[in-house]
Amino acid sequence: MALSLLLLVLFAGLLLCVLFVIRLYIVVKNGSTRVSGNKASVTLLAVVGSGGHTTEIIRLLESLSAVYTPRHYVIADTDRMGEDKVCTFEASRQSSKSQVLCNGPGTCVPLCAAGLLLGILGMKKVLIVYVESICRVQTLSLTGKILYPISDYFFVQWPALLDKYPKSIFLGRIV
Repeated sequence: MALSLLLLVLFAGLLLCVLFVIRLYIVVKNGSTRVSGNKASVTLLAVVGSGGHTTEIIRLLESLSAVYTPRHYVIADTDRMGEDKVCTFEASRQSSKSQVLCNGPGTCVPLCAAGLLLGILGMKKVLIVYVESICRVQTLSLTGKILYPISDYFFVQWPALLDKYPKSIFLGRIV
């Protein structure tokens, strides 16, 4: 009796794992077929890293149209300079899809995973847009390597990376 119950629990766990992997595959595979150009507002989550990442993400945000509103930010508690830059940027701006925009800080990995999980659970499709830092000329950063397979749009700023990572989009120097 106990053995059959154990086998039933193991089978149910295995079945759940298989269903999760299938759903993950579907969400990741269908994410890149999204058509851009929809004029509806796009909720944006920007992950602000420290130092150069902050400067790059602010420059990216400056180039976005007004369609990308509302904007939400994730900033480390210890990053006062990044917080000040974001506040200054937002104060200078005139003030339903969702999107995570990130450019390298490791703190964006769990946020992108959470966005992916929302899609896996069928709650909401969150576009993951990753812009590899301009300082990455020959290889991807660790964050880039992690997010490359799950991002909807993966931008690189050097042609050498486009050759190595064919899913990436090369637009030249972005920031």
